[in-house]
Amino acid sequence: MKVLITDKMAEEAIELLKDAGHDVTFDEMDADKLLLEISKYDALMVRGRTKAIADVVNAGAKGNLKVIGRAGIGVDNVDLKAAAKNDIKVVNAPTGATASVAELAIAHMLSLSRHITKADATMKKGEWAKKQLKGNELYGKTLGLIGCGNIGKLTAKYAQMFNMNVIGYDPFISKEDMKKDGIKKKDELEDIMKNADFISLHLPHIPQTHYIVNEEMLSKMKPSAYIINCARGGTVDEKALYNALKNGTIAGAGLDVFENEPPKDSPLLTLDNVVLTPHIGANTKEGQIRAGTVCAEQIIKVLDEKTPDFWVNKKLM
Repeated sequence: MKVLITDKMAEEAIELLKDAGHDVTFDEMDADKLLLEISKYDALMVRGRTKAIADVVNAGAKGNLKVIGRAGIGVDNVDLKAAAKNDIKVVNAPTGATASVAELAIAHMLSLSRHITKADATMKKGEWAKKQLKGNELYGKTLGLIGCGNIGKLTAKYAQMFNMNVIGYDPFISKEDMKKDGIKKKDELEDIMKNADFISLHLPHIPQTHYIVNEEMLSKMKPSAYIINCARGGTVDEKALYNALKNGTIAGAGLDVFENEPPKDSPLLTLDNVVLTPHIGANTKEGQIRAGTVCAEQIIKVLDEKTPDFWVNKKLM
């Protein structure tokens, strides 16, 4: 069958599709061309750039489109309802970048607690700012997780290697299941905000999680606490975060994701108690290979008329 890949993909994923006997086309086509061409293909494989909006999905449904695969976790660039309405399965690769994102979350914690970016910048200016850079250990501190899925659980495991205590808020995971991963469940988000020294978000951006960290929640944090967001922009109210950082309500923040990307003219760029990275959580060689191959495996299953493991819009169909 014919598979269209419109975003850069690991070669291992492309070879997997070819080895399964499929005709693979790679073309970073724009939205207009995609709308014209999509009906010729049985499968569409994307990352974050391509937007599989309703018009694209409907056009594909007029032809042979059976499955849309997202080589990553988030599927906010795919219209799930339109796909379900047209009996098109949407699959993803939720396990592909788990280690990569969890490692970046820990890296942000270390960078903030030990002033790594400030130390680097002053050294390169020829300064020896040792006395200004007294930091804090992660050892014995409390990590609060907002979202305790695959990435949250692995972040907890890494944190426990630093002898951190881990508490978590996730209404969809039971106390017993969290306990298996060494996480103490908190039923209220407020308990995470009040008690954690580091807070790390690991949840999707959906209407229920929009600004889940807002002015009220930030005001409950310790003035010595840090917040890390390697999940999705829009889960943290950036204006409220800026004010909290500027006013010393909290000690600092590590951000890999933003409401608008890139975050041009964001006041957060002016603060020195923030560590910023350009949405690189999943951007590792290993993570990209895993995300691509896992997604390819899911697409192959659908084209073979088998049930995929990671069927995102199943409940909508």
